[in-house]
Amino acid sequence: MAGAASLAAPTAAPAAAAPPRGDGEPAAHWHWNLKNATSSTTTARFRGLAAVSRTTAWVAGTGGTVLRTRDGGRHWSDVSPRGAGALEFRDIEVLDARRAVVLAIGEGEASRVLRTDDAGATWTESFRNTDPRAFYDCLTFFDRHHGLALGDPVDGKYRILSTADGGRSWQVLPSSGMPPARKGEAAFAASGQCLVSAGRRDAWIATGGADRARVLHTTDRGRTWTAAETPVPAGDPARGVFALAFRDRTHGLAVGGDYRPDQTSPRAAAVSADGGTTWAPSATPPAAYRSGAAWLPYSRHTALAVGPSGSDLTADGGRTWHTFDRGSYDTVDCAPDLACWAAGEKGRIARLEP
Repeated sequence: MAGAASLAAPTAAPAAAAPPRGDGEPAAHWHWNLKNATSSTTTARFRGLAAVSRTTAWVAGTGGTVLRTRDGGRHWSDVSPRGAGALEFRDIEVLDARRAVVLAIGEGEASRVLRTDDAGATWTESFRNTDPRAFYDCLTFFDRHHGLALGDPVDGKYRILSTADGGRSWQVLPSSGMPPARKGEAAFAASGQCLVSAGRRDAWIATGGADRARVLHTTDRGRTWTAAETPVPAGDPARGVFALAFRDRTHGLAVGGDYRPDQTSPRAAAVSADGGTTWAPSATPPAAYRSGAAWLPYSRHTALAVGPSGSDLTADGGRTWHTFDRGSYDTVDCAPDLACWAAGEKGRIARLEP
């Protein structure tokens, strides 16, 4: 995700890192090394993930669960907000060593944003949805102060929350700059990657459910948006683009498909080289539905996609994908030191290894 986890670590390319940079790296040389929460008996499903470094990562999931590791996954600290057991967390963004923001999804007051200033020791609720028609899906941050949260359409348009103080307060942006949603269209709260950002002002929304899967793009932090159709199949509430990944303001990936395990997912990935204005289908897409995607930092060509039936790697910017793992993961994120983490059902957490 283009989350602010990267703000918590150096931005310069490291001289060396555990996973290779990946350009041209055969998929067979990669694998997920399980780092399950051995210090916890949780069976939560983790769809929220923030990769800070090779040693530090946060996950958020069902049952109001938030975990953090600072030793590469050998031990996990339960930093779940008190009294949050009924909440379902789907996205988490880490702003620095002590500050993080987590999103709970659901109708009405189930959609909330909580923030910590002390590495999860305590949490403060900074937003609670009071509109019974609204349902929030994803978060993204441009920097330590400015961020957005995405809600499904209300009165025919996607709803956008904005913060300029690191998630301490949120305001609903005017909908005048948002194009109308199509009939049946919505975002998928599957991996925290239905809303992503790159740079200081650009963000993108992934959609599905309508006749065509679209990607919406803003260049002014959510005030105005344009929409582009993608070749990823939609036309059903279970189909569309589930996740986006942009390595810069220009080059993007879209992955998705049909999340029902008994359905096929042809054309489950697409690429853009113009900031999301146009999208082309991957020549060899992932073999099945994928819910999460991430670029390897400093790589122009290598990215990962994950889903319940496996993980794929591309070494040519998303044109062709190759499966390298059959484990179940819902979300993936990479840190500036090239460490990539994945998380999913039954408490599964892993780090990519060469």
